[in-house]
Amino acid sequence: MAFSEYLADRVRARLKQSGIVEERKMMGGLIFMVNSKMCVGVDMDKKTQQDRLMVRVGKLPYQDLLNKKGSRVMDFTGSVMRGFLFIDKEGFDLDEDLDFWVEKAVEFNELLIKE
Repeated sequence: MAFSEYLADRVRARLKQSGIVEERKMMGGLIFMVNSKMCVGVDMDKKTQQDRLMVRVGKLPYQDLLNKKGSRVMDFTGSVMRGFLFIDKEGFDLDEDLDFWVEKAVEFNELLIKE
């Protein structure tokens, strides 16, 4: 499994107050499940060998968030997975940028809990 423990620690610290958090190694990386729902993941892009973040943001804000620095479609399976985004390093390297993405993923996770 190829992922940065440093990045995983940074995400872990931000999720401490977000409910019940479980960690699962899957899809070649580490997925953070919040309240039993996939929320945030960390892995390494096989093509570039760079760390990346996976965030689950839902379909409503998807198009706007796709225009943010470092954001791109999640096409892990070969087709676009709407509601999920990959964030490249330039989009989460700064603490405030990582805070932004984790907050967006947690906001969507909270909507799932209410359903």
